Amino acid sequence: MKITLISTSSRPNSNSSRFVSYFRHMLAEEGQHDVSIVTFENYDIPLVGQGSIKKEALTPFQEELISSWEAADLVLFAMPEYNWTAPPQATNAIHQLGGPAFKHLFDNKVFAMVGISNGRGGRQPALDMTTVVNKIISFTNSYSIVSPKLYESHETDKNLDENGHFNGHEVYERTVRAFLDYTLNVAQRWAIPNLIEAK
Repeated sequence: MKITLISTSSRPNSNSSRFVSYFRHMLAEEGQHDVSIVTFENYDIPLVGQGSIKKEALTPFQEELISSWEAADLVLFAMPEYNWTAPPQATNAIHQLGGPAFKHLFDNKVFAMVGISNGRGGRQPALDMTTVVNKIISFTNSYSIVSPKLYESHETDKNLDENGHFNGHEVYERTVRAFLDYTLNVAQRWAIPNLIEAK
């Protein structure tokens, strides 16, 4: 399965980047997935109302994001919680890509949402992003699904080191593994039949 992990924090060495690196390590243990990571550190998508993404003139960041996303069967968004909501760059990216030119990004995909917190938060950004992605799927008449199981990464900086290696409480590791297993199960049930049908 092709999987793209997107860290939507624009901060270098962010907790969101730690999480997607950790998730990639866990996926590598299975040895049967093609996994790519995209981070928002070089984010340059114009704000809605102040410009748009030009399909024929993509920046290097935009090209990386779009090409990794369109190749994936499963797309996971890891989002920091800013004042109890999703980061604006995450929702702005969805709004900018949610039109006819990039409709294919929302078709035949499984999406998964992770909220990242230093404390005991993370739920709200995952819910916010679920709402906006579901709206685009509906609006574009696409055949995709947002996995219903969210993950709240609590005390991320205490549980994961700068390279995304686990060094925290066993409950954290156990719950991430449960989320990974659930997400892969949903993706296999949804995405794989669609891939077989497309052939």
